Amino acid sequence: MPATEQVFSQALDLLPMERAELVEQLLSSFEFSSRNTIDSLWARKSEDRIDAYDRGDIKATPAKEVFARIDRQQQL
Repeated sequence: MPATEQVFSQALDLLPMERAELVEQLLSSFEFSSRNTIDSLWARKSEDRIDAYDRGDIKATPAKEVFARIDRQQQL
C-alpha cells in the first residue's frame, strides 16, 4: 500500500473533529499568494456570523450534536 493510501486510511479512523484539524493543518502547509486575502475574508465572515448570532438572527447547533449527526450518517 503506498504511503498516501496508508495515511488516508489511518486518517479515516480519526474522529470527525480530528479529521477537520488534520485537513486544516494540511491546507495551511501550502503557500499561495492569495492566502492572506482568503484568511481575511473568512475572518470577516466569521465575525459577521457571530454578530448575527449575538443579535438573535441565527441559531447555533452544538458541535457535539453536529458531529454525532455526521457519525450516524456515515454508519448508514
